Amino acid sequence: MDDARSRRKPVNGAVQTPVAYLTCNFSAPVGGKPACFTHDEVITLFHEFGHGLHHMLTRVDELGVSGINGVEWDAVELPSQFMENFCWEWDVLSDMTQHVDTAKPLPRELFDKMLAAKNFQSGLGTLRQIVFSMFDMKLHVDFDPSGKESANDLAREINERFHVIPQAAFSRWPNTFSHIFAGGYAAGYYSYKWAEVLSADAYAAFEEAAQSGKGSVLDVATGTRYRKEILEVGGSRPAMESFKAFRGREPNIDALLRHNGMAPDAVPGAAH
Repeated sequence: MDDARSRRKPVNGAVQTPVAYLTCNFSAPVGGKPACFTHDEVITLFHEFGHGLHHMLTRVDELGVSGINGVEWDAVELPSQFMENFCWEWDVLSDMTQHVDTAKPLPRELFDKMLAAKNFQSGLGTLRQIVFSMFDMKLHVDFDPSGKESANDLAREINERFHVIPQAAFSRWPNTFSHIFAGGYAAGYYSYKWAEVLSADAYAAFEEAAQSGKGSVLDVATGTRYRKEILEVGGSRPAMESFKAFRGREPNIDALLRHNGMAPDAVPGAAH
């Protein structure tokens, strides 16, 4: 996703409507049949469309903080990762999938297998991200490059503290950690996991609406509040204020753990 133009209102001028576009490099049609997207491609489409909604639904007229502009680095992925959740919702997938030959929707048995595969070893994956994030943060906060401890020593120390799999003696993984040396994530790698916390907790509001008897996660009232407090405000206020305005509290990790199969499903009937 990228923005072609942002919403703004010049002095004594009309509002410039925002425009966003998605560059979709998806599977092409084969053998005269319609294009068959993989589930990963559908997730990507929903993810990038979330960025698009964030940019296009803004009600802020100041260019620097309208849409996706001015949103903190560790919160700009909230609307995009939020949309991915619908791709793991049975009620949603059963209505939007169709077999190319039989026209039948996705079988529930196959959906359950996909969900199990998604959550396979998610705990190890989480620990891996924690090690990367802690190493990045310590490296930029209190690491002494002229001290006795090397960057690799620091990496080994953090791995031993936070992971359950010992680091091999020959490992030098910080040497290839391009995200923080060449990828723009220096002192910000934690944003990957933090944005997941925000998006999962935001989506949990829709699950709670469904649980309270409103039918499904496609609840209009919750969606309207999400649009108003998250999407429309852009970067005009701190992301934490926007989250609390929507959720009524600060974020917690419960929904993220549940969505990854690492905690009991506390929302009866939810796909997670």
